This record gives sequence, C-alpha cells and structure tokens, in this order.
Amino acid sequence: MNNFNATDDVNHVGAILLDEIPYAKASAACAAIGESLISWSTLEANRYDFERQLAYQSFIGKSKPVQRYYISGSVVSASQEAGSLQLAVQPTRDIALPVLCTQSSNSNSVYAPATDSNKVVVSSGTNTFIGFRNQKSFRFLGIPYVAFPGRFKYSQYPSAPSGVTVDATKYAKQCSQPWQAEGTTAEDCLIVNIQTPFIPKAGSTKGLRPVHFWIHGGGFTGGTGNDPGSDGGNLASREDVVTVNINYRLSTLGFLAIPGTPLKGNYAISDMIAGLKWTIDNIAAFGGDPSRIVINGESAGGGSTRVLLGSPPAIGLFQGAISMSNLGFGYALGIEYSYAYSYSDYLTIEGSYDIAGQQVFTALGCTQALLDDQIECLKTKDPLAIVTADTVARYVVQDGYYVNTPRLDVSKKDGGSVANVNVIFGITRDDGSSFSTFPSTPVGSIREGLQVGLGISATNAQKVIDSGLFPAPNTGDFAKDSFNVTSRIATDLQFRCVDQATVFAGDATGVFKSAHYYQMDRTYIGWDPNNLGGPAVTPGYPEGNPNLPYYRVHGSDMPNVFGNIGPLRDANDLYTIQLSSAYFAEFIKEGTPNPPTRYLTVRGYDKSLAAIQGTGRWGEVRGKSGPILLIDYPAKKSTYVDVEQCAWLGYPLDYYLTH
Repeated sequence: MNNFNATDDVNHVGAILLDEIPYAKASAACAAIGESLISWSTLEANRYDFERQLAYQSFIGKSKPVQRYYISGSVVSASQEAGSLQLAVQPTRDIALPVLCTQSSNSNSVYAPATDSNKVVVSSGTNTFIGFRNQKSFRFLGIPYVAFPGRFKYSQYPSAPSGVTVDATKYAKQCSQPWQAEGTTAEDCLIVNIQTPFIPKAGSTKGLRPVHFWIHGGGFTGGTGNDPGSDGGNLASREDVVTVNINYRLSTLGFLAIPGTPLKGNYAISDMIAGLKWTIDNIAAFGGDPSRIVINGESAGGGSTRVLLGSPPAIGLFQGAISMSNLGFGYALGIEYSYAYSYSDYLTIEGSYDIAGQQVFTALGCTQALLDDQIECLKTKDPLAIVTADTVARYVVQDGYYVNTPRLDVSKKDGGSVANVNVIFGITRDDGSSFSTFPSTPVGSIREGLQVGLGISATNAQKVIDSGLFPAPNTGDFAKDSFNVTSRIATDLQFRCVDQATVFAGDATGVFKSAHYYQMDRTYIGWDPNNLGGPAVTPGYPEGNPNLPYYRVHGSDMPNVFGNIGPLRDANDLYTIQLSSAYFAEFIKEGTPNPPTRYLTVRGYDKSLAAIQGTGRWGEVRGKSGPILLIDYPAKKSTYVDVEQCAWLGYPLDYYLTH
C-alpha cells in the first residue's frame, strides 16, 4: 500500500493482479511478465496491505463482494471487511479466477531503467508502445503525440507516425529552454509521459480510470513534463488515476507573433490541444477513460489551464480543470506587474510584437530591411540561441482561433465561450514572496522596505501604511517586517485577487458547472529567488519545524497533488500530502473534491478520513463568503482571503462582473 512515505517503501510489497484465468495457466501467465505466483506467507506477512488493496477491488466492482484468488499452490479469499483475507478451499474444477503475481520491480526512482523482465507492451491504433513498470506504476515515457510541425507552425493532429513500435522506456528531450544541461533539450520535443495503475486487456474499455492531464509551469520559458516533482506514479498508485504529462514548445519557439503574417503565436497552445486529442484517442489502451479527463497545471501551467477553459478548439476535450497559482492583474500603487498581467489578460498580436518582435530579431542578428527576410533569418537560428536571447516572446495572444477574447470571459454564461466544467482554482499562501524583492541592504523604515520590495514610490508606500490594511510585524528588523507586507501585496496583486474574482464571477454567472477554491497553508520546497528558506530547524525537527512561521513560496504546492515529497519535517507533512491528494484525486474522478467515507474506509486512509470528518465537506463557492479551503492537516474552512485588501488595490471580488 502506497502511503507516500518513500522511507517506508521497504516495509511494503506489491503484487500484480491478473484477470481471471484457470489455475493451470496461472503460473505461466505470471512467468510471461517476469514474475511468479505470490505465496501465502508473503500475503500473511503483509496482511493489512493486501486486505485493503483487495477490498478496493471489490469496492470498484472489479471483483465480487467475496472473491477468491489464485496464489502459489493455493487459493485465498477476500472481501471489503477487515480481517477477511484467508486461505480458501481449492475449487473442485479448474475454474477461472483472478491471479496474484509477485511484483519484483522494487525501485520507485523515476530514473530507474527498464529491464527485460519488467517491460510492458501496449497497442493503440496501429502503433505498439513498449513501456515498463516500477514499484508504483506502469510507465510509458517519451511518446510523440504529433510529428514536429516545423518552426513557427501549428501542431496538426493526427500527424504522429503510424504503424510503428515506440520505445517508451526512457525520457525524451525537454523542449528548448535555458538553464538545462547541454544535450538535454531539443526543438522536436512534443511528447507525453504516462503513469498508470492499470493496463486493460487489448481492446477492452472496461474499468478505465480517470485521467489527470498535467501541464507544467515555468513561465512559458522553461519546465518539462519530465519533472520528477510532477511524476504521476505515486498518484496513480495511491489514488488509482492515470496521469499524462505533456511537453509543449516554449519561449519564442512557442509564442512568437508577428502582425500581418501567418505567424500568429500560440504554437504552444496548439501543442496542448493536440496532446489532448492524442490522449482522447489513445489513453484507453493505457487504462485511462477518454471521457473523464481533468486538465491541471501550476503557474504557467495554471495559466494554460485558464487559456484552455476559454479556447474554442479545446472546449469539449476535457471534463474538469484545476488551475494552481495562476497569475494575473498586477497594476496598482504604481506597480506594473506586466509579467503577471499577461497570464490572464491576453495581449493582441500587435501588443506582443511591440514587446518581443523587432527586439527578438535584433538580439539574434536578424536585422535585414524586409520583415520577410528577418523571419527567414530567424528560422535558420539554433533553437537554443533563440530561447536564450536577451528578449524572448512568451505571451499568449489573441490570435482569433486558439484565443479569441481579451481574457477568460466569466462575466456571462453565453453557451460556449467558456467550457462549462467543474473547476478548482487556488494559490499558496505566500505565492507573491517569490515575486517581490527582499532588501539586500539594511533599510531604515517600513516605508523604505516597501519601496525596495515592491519597487514603488515613497508616496505609494505611505499609502499602504496609512490604509491600515497591511500591518507589518514589529520585530525591529525593518527588512523582514516590510517583506511580510510586500509578500502579501504581491500575492494579492498577482495571484489571490485574480483567482478569487474568477471563481466568484464564474459561480455568479453559472459559467462553471461547479467551482472550488483553496489556499495551501502547508507547502514544501518551491521557487525561492530570495533565499528565504523553509521553517527554522529546532530540536526534534532537523528538516525544519513547520509549526514555526515560513513562506509558502510559489511552486511549493505540487507535492500536495502528486505526493512526491522529500524529507518529512513532521508527521503532519505526510498526513497533509495524503489528505490533499485525496481531495484532488476525487475531483479528477468525480468532479467534486470530497472523497466518500466508504472509499477512505475501504482503502484504510484513516488519517484522511478523520481530517475530512472533522473539517466537513469542501464546499462549492457560493457568493461573497466563498467558502474556500485552507489546506493543511487538518484543512480549515474559510471565507475569501483579503477581500477588503483586493478591493482597496482596485480588484474587488466582482471585478469580472464589472469590467
């Protein structure tokens, strides 16, 4: 049983469950996948784990209420009741029963190599895919979802090779981007990685699992679907969902837009849509249900999720959406967070070109007199040179096809401009701490610290102080005290206000089928350009004491979805990961983040069950009070955060209903 505690993996064993076959064929069936029939002694030594796992098979209807299984030299029976695992009477004739095989692939490393004994072969359409398994999932890596369309051309689905055998046992290269090791990136990079708990019989659509379609972040200039932090193996194992991680083109290669030419930008958005179409057509062969796809992304991935919610070619390709730490707004107090603004308010092609048009050509030495010649020059440049140039294009634009509105239009339900699906939006508590500046030299007052941290004038800094809405701590350290204020304002202006206003308006107009909102109050390692660090180390907390103050920085929330976490600081770290993944996985499965009591009981997820029973249901957004959920262990219900502060900054809850 996967409890997300990697240090505890050695205390658990797994098994591979095969569909019903006669006992005479059972041993050979296990041998065909490099395994053998599991022994009763192994089951007995791990009784609790196997009782819970087999009870779950009954819960989902995969097995009978009381089911017998073939094991080595014997038969066992199990049901949903505790303590039900026991030896059973051998059938009087060789009937077909499910078979339990050993699972000897014990490494859970995302970089563990495939071996001859753990490879898995799947066929979809005319193609064959060779993947493998590790301790937690069946894995298929580096699968092309379209053929590379060429530079500054849109992905066309279908176009991937057909009638081929795809080696899906290792990662493909990341999309061209800076800051990566030489030889690890490429322009031809349009692949998906799949982690799944279940491989169906060839051609079968029975028992397919919901699909979690992950879109990585990285500011539209970096990031990868190969990121071990977003590997779906743990989530697949614990929550029984299929995860698809996509690569899409980045930076100028993904977004260059030039007025009056066929280069209208949003090549990356065409990649995402092509990846969704590939998933719909192929994921059943990997155990996923193409009619139950939830898109999810964080940061630029959260912005991508927002784009797809309003993109006409994407509507209908997914049934739910999660947007984590989406950026937006950013104009107040003389602050111009244009970086954040461009994620939720889409530039025109002309606007993008003004920022990253001729500047891109100049940076790459394409200074010909004619625009057509400049474009041809750019097409000859090395992809790494393009994405590392001093100026890059990274803006979603209104191209008239993939994006045809200035922003996601949640102001009215007009029957088609926004996908009418279930959504979750949310942020980390201190997302903005990664986007404001900690004073590098001593400051003499809170006002001076605000000027440095937010890049604002003394007059506007004084307005913040006089408002009384952003009180600073009073420790005597002006740098630290003022940064608490700048972090809060940056969080409001770039994350909280835009996302709370989105779900508020989407609920008010009925644009969304349902809307939920969260704030992560317990997080882990994320993007920390100010070197703020985590909580302080104290006796008994060698990894830091999370009961002390610390910044919940941008990008520190992914373990709450995927369960991929490094050293635990305390037990509540583990319990929070288990609890929050249960919330998100249930949303992926059923469109609501409230797992049933019976499910948690059958699976033995007692800590999550206790927390959920104590907190109560995570309620849908309903009006100006929210509600929202503050995710920790246990989670806490709350109203919207900083409503008065957002209104003072110019971004009230009803912003999208009045603008």
